Amino acid sequence: MSDLTFRLGRREFDARSRLVMAIVNRTPDSFYDKGATWREDAAFDRVRQVVAQGADIVDIGGIKAAPGVEIGEDEEKERVVDFVAAVRAEHPDLLISVDTWRASVGRAVLEAGADILNDAWGGADPELVEVAAEFDAAVVCTHTGGVTPRTRPHRIEYDDVVASVVESLVAQADRAVSVGVPRERVVIDPAHDFGKNTWHSVEVTRRLDELVALGWPLLVSLSNKDFVGESLDLPVGERLTGTLAATAISAWHGAHIYRVHEVVETRQVLDMVSVLAGDLAPARTARGLA
Repeated sequence: MSDLTFRLGRREFDARSRLVMAIVNRTPDSFYDKGATWREDAAFDRVRQVVAQGADIVDIGGIKAAPGVEIGEDEEKERVVDFVAAVRAEHPDLLISVDTWRASVGRAVLEAGADILNDAWGGADPELVEVAAEFDAAVVCTHTGGVTPRTRPHRIEYDDVVASVVESLVAQADRAVSVGVPRERVVIDPAHDFGKNTWHSVEVTRRLDELVALGWPLLVSLSNKDFVGESLDLPVGERLTGTLAATAISAWHGAHIYRVHEVVETRQVLDMVSVLAGDLAPARTARGLA
């Protein structure tokens, strides 16, 4: 078992940790829930629901990843900053992540009480990690193949996609540490679908153990992604089973954080893998013993 330890907020975790990060979209046009949590009251209901379901982290985002209407920094702040502050007030011990690539937004949400900056666009704003360092916050480094934020990959090619992921993530993680982010607060994410076609995302999943071996806590964002849909030829609303299969494989390889829409199902899969791996005892053992 690896001696890895990592810190998010005031909490410490180890290599056996398998954490659920629940998605809360403050957008009217998200690809999965179609704006179901756009209204503030609906977003609060979502936070309360996932906390009750056992989510370890909530990841709040103000801009959908796909192309669409341009959202400036001020509008992004309007969508997330006050909401983060309100969530922090109601849930003082909850780990709060914000999905943003902009340093100015990162600063505002950390001032409002967030613990983690989830940079889904691979360092597009190099000052974001400097803001994380200033606030002693955690930061998620991602591999996107250098694509521009909110653009889709077009016939992108890699000699070895996993080698590209490793090179990019190690460079980003090392830079984060060099500017002052504590090593134990740096998380890496291969970013399935981002800068990748389905073959690439499948290959990354198959070889996740190579990323775990790098010694950084590993986040995977698999939930209802296109690589699942294309693998099974299923639309967005019918990808849960495929997502859970990819989740189980990722957990067996040793990933630590799972960014998801469905908390209960994911938690059950992760707990079952933890039992099979010997990291968690069964909840009860009466069969053949009573």
